[in-house]
Amino acid sequence: MTNSVSSKTAAPPALPLTDVVLEALAITKRGVDELLIESEFAQKLARSEQSGAPLRIKLGLDPTAPDLHLGHTVVLNKMRQLQNLGHQVIFLIGDFTSMIGDPSGRNVTRPPLTKEQIEQNALTYFKQASLVLDPERTEIRYNSEWCDPLGARGMIELASRYTVARMMERDDFTKRYKSGTPISVHEFLYPLMQGYDSVALKADLELGGTDQKFNLLVGRELQKDYGQEQQCILTMPLLEGLDGVEKMSKSKNNYIGITEPANTMFAKLMSISDIMMWRYFELLSFSSIADIAGLKAEIDGGRNPRDAKVALAKEIVTRFHSAQAADDALADFVNRSKGGIPDDVPEMAVAGAPMGVSHLLKQVGLCASTGEAMRLVDGGGVRIDGAVVSDKALQIAAGTFVLQVGKRKFLRVTFSA
Repeated sequence: MTNSVSSKTAAPPALPLTDVVLEALAITKRGVDELLIESEFAQKLARSEQSGAPLRIKLGLDPTAPDLHLGHTVVLNKMRQLQNLGHQVIFLIGDFTSMIGDPSGRNVTRPPLTKEQIEQNALTYFKQASLVLDPERTEIRYNSEWCDPLGARGMIELASRYTVARMMERDDFTKRYKSGTPISVHEFLYPLMQGYDSVALKADLELGGTDQKFNLLVGRELQKDYGQEQQCILTMPLLEGLDGVEKMSKSKNNYIGITEPANTMFAKLMSISDIMMWRYFELLSFSSIADIAGLKAEIDGGRNPRDAKVALAKEIVTRFHSAQAADDALADFVNRSKGGIPDDVPEMAVAGAPMGVSHLLKQVGLCASTGEAMRLVDGGGVRIDGAVVSDKALQIAAGTFVLQVGKRKFLRVTFSA
């Protein structure tokens, strides 16, 4: 790749937007937060249709954790839609940028990951992403391919293309600077390196969450500086987690992992609020907009919201497991709702019988403390073999039984003296 800026050429005349292009544009825009610049992207689609050359669609993810959750699939679903339209999607694993750490939306410096941590996390990323994308039609790249060869000289040359003033336009940097919170110099490199990825890949469109808008715009500006046609950018909303407030995150324990067991995934989806359910339909369901609107009208007309939530849960579980797994998960959920015991209960052998119920719950890890266990007993939240425990002083004798705390915590205990 040359670092010289090529001469600018006159913009080609605008192409007419055919029905095929307009339909593709509508699919692209479904559920998005922003598409910048829409008129430019429409022309990219028109040129692609005319020439038969697919657009290059880029999504970069840093392997900061080993597992993907439904929040990640919001943008992956959009990639799959663009893939189905015939375009070339590029799944970029940010093994180099992970060593810097993305400062997006953070009020403190993120500790960089080690090379070993990054390699371990990256092992499962594409495998899990392939549950959404068509792996046979996905180009997988690692940004260390072009970032490592830059070296110190190339990094300095790249840094010269962007000013500190432009970096400080970034909201999180500005807030941290004004509050006196440290900003490490290496954090300024992150948006530059992500932008350089777009130059290296000659991206036509880059996708990301709304918190990535600044980084995506840097890529657009760097492409211009390198004499390339600028990429358009598409931002997708951030999916709220099970709490309905914070964005879905494993660290906040409000997530649904895409490799979680079918029964767990189903139960978690059923736990979201009736209001949040429509947000999940919008961002996760492959049902048509018309079908979702029709279902919402039925619920508004008096149909039980649970029916819609079951439909959503079955669709998601089928996508990541199978239709049979979804049916089994529904049956398991109904069984649990009636106070039944699920089939897939983990098992543990424990010694020390007899023992007070609160101490046993703490020992097997179902409660953090005996105080919490006693409060749960007071609230009717503890069961043994399906029967509610009401006596906080109950002594548990040796035997095999199922302990239940709340609606979803089950453990089959073999208790010995």
